[in-house]
Amino acid sequence: MRLLKKSLVWLVVLVLLLAAAVWIFQKQVGTALLQRVAQANVGRNIIPSLPDGLHVALCGTGSPFPDPTRAGPCTAVIAGNRLFVVDAGEGSARNMGYMGLPLGKVEALLLTHFHSDHIDGLGPFMLQHWGMATATEPLTVYGPTGVDKVVDGFRAAYVLDYGYRVSHHSEKIMPSGGSGGKGRPFALPVAGQGDTVVVLENQGLKITAFRVDHAPIEPAVGYRFDYKGRSVVITGDTKSTPSVAAVAQGADILVHEALQPTLVNILGAEFQSKNMGNLAHVMRDILNYHTTPEEAAAQAQVAQVKHLVYNHIVPPLPVKFAYPAFVGDAAKFFGGPITVGEDGMLFTLPANTTAIEKKRLM
Repeated sequence: MRLLKKSLVWLVVLVLLLAAAVWIFQKQVGTALLQRVAQANVGRNIIPSLPDGLHVALCGTGSPFPDPTRAGPCTAVIAGNRLFVVDAGEGSARNMGYMGLPLGKVEALLLTHFHSDHIDGLGPFMLQHWGMATATEPLTVYGPTGVDKVVDGFRAAYVLDYGYRVSHHSEKIMPSGGSGGKGRPFALPVAGQGDTVVVLENQGLKITAFRVDHAPIEPAVGYRFDYKGRSVVITGDTKSTPSVAAVAQGADILVHEALQPTLVNILGAEFQSKNMGNLAHVMRDILNYHTTPEEAAAQAQVAQVKHLVYNHIVPPLPVKFAYPAFVGDAAKFFGGPITVGEDGMLFTLPANTTAIEKKRLM
């Protein structure tokens, strides 16, 4: 017993000495730690380490609601060694950096519609694409009619900043021709004459845009990616509409927006009780142009997709314990796996297989 007490005393002394050393040498220890972080993260690019196939990375699963756990809407799709991004919500560009997805490698950004929460991160996307890659061409931004106006507006807002950076870092480091973005609008067929248009098709990759119903927001689209026998569908914002199930037939993953009315109504009642009638009114309005988790599950079942992933989560879910309340009765409508999307998730679909692997990048 005496020996044990003596050992404990020496252990306490040792711990105190170590703590004192860390305190005394805090500057040096902090510098060394930051050096290790820089070595591990600067220039990080996970794409070469991924198997050939399709990969879906959730760089933002949130909505306009404040949510410390989720950036604004953003889904990255990797096809082979090519990187594309659907929507650019606030904070999503940072998330891509954390996840090891270099913005300088983004071949194109695709916008589903022009609600603020889907485009308010566009400025950082254009800036990082330019600076990280010493780009000589602007970032290509596909979208339905009007996307060129949106991109030109962001460029106008950043034009002074672009000038400062060229002046400070030189034309060689920040080529002025690579700043900003270039909007590439596409037109959908007239309503009733088709719901899809092929946006890009080369090197084994096909990206198809399809009409969704987010009225009164018009135009609004989703995207389907097909590559080497694998497929992913991203809906963007929409109420439950047959076009989703039609385009998503047989897809490996359906990334579908979702709003849980029961939880939104709780917020609406709270706003009303606090004499915030305008926001209570907004809570009622948003119910009619989004999809419930159960409705999304029903679409997934009709389409016979392999895996359903919720994004654009409304309302915020600060703890995972609340996930069942959000998902509701979705399992009654879809027999496959259902995932509540979280920032940093990666789904891997190796080429010409049926495997779906899931892991976290942050």
